[in-house]
Amino acid sequence: MEIKAIIIDDERDSSDAIKLILEEYCKNVEITGVANSAAEGIKLIGEKNPDLVFLDVEMPHMNGFQLLESIKDRKFDVIFITAYNHYAVKAFKVCAIDYILKPVDVNELVTAVKKAEEYKSKQAKEYPQYEKLIETLNNVVPEKIALPASDGIQYVNRQEVIRIEADGSYAKVFLTNKRILHISKNLSQLEPLFNKKTFYRAHKSHIINLEHVAKYSFKDGGFVEMSDGSSVSISRRNKNEFVEAMAKLSV
Repeated sequence: MEIKAIIIDDERDSSDAIKLILEEYCKNVEITGVANSAAEGIKLIGEKNPDLVFLDVEMPHMNGFQLLESIKDRKFDVIFITAYNHYAVKAFKVCAIDYILKPVDVNELVTAVKKAEEYKSKQAKEYPQYEKLIETLNNVVPEKIALPASDGIQYVNRQEVIRIEADGSYAKVFLTNKRILHISKNLSQLEPLFNKKTFYRAHKSHIINLEHVAKYSFKDGGFVEMSDGSSVSISRRNKNEFVEAMAKLSV
């Protein structure tokens, strides 16, 4: 059974490795295209109409979940390529979604392809419920969050994070003990790691922990005061959304 597939991964080394493994060990998989960004991936899906998409989770500007949300009629299976920590892997399992961890392992990739073949061979095709996956990920709250730093991985308790601020193509994480971590990824890449019930994208340059919001002020266009005394602006168009997010937090 031939499977038409595409690869969407912003890391060329990763997409090259996947392509080489498939060519060597999965002869029935035909790679019809490779995209190195979510925007390219959306276009490629429309052009190639694949049976299977190898999709990176963490990509700049738009992550893998956002890409899926933007495609209304999804008639393809997905094998997620992820560097997520253990809490998200559990969410993948709950939703019966195929995934492999980076760096890509040959046996794991071959096994995931076999699962995709089983889906494809079913007469009554039922596509995985990606909305359920996204909802599950949003509701899973890890005790620790793994943050990529230039010299390794920093593990911090979720409750310790007050806010995350953009720093060019990197980010700074402000913690309760007045520590500041310099993270080697931008906000768009970090955002999927933070539970959406607790963390809120207040501004293009800020993600805040709603549990550390001390006050919301209407002055100067609207801003919040955080528990460490810092201030973060809330745009007028986000005002209602922010208030709703705070209300849900107390439920």
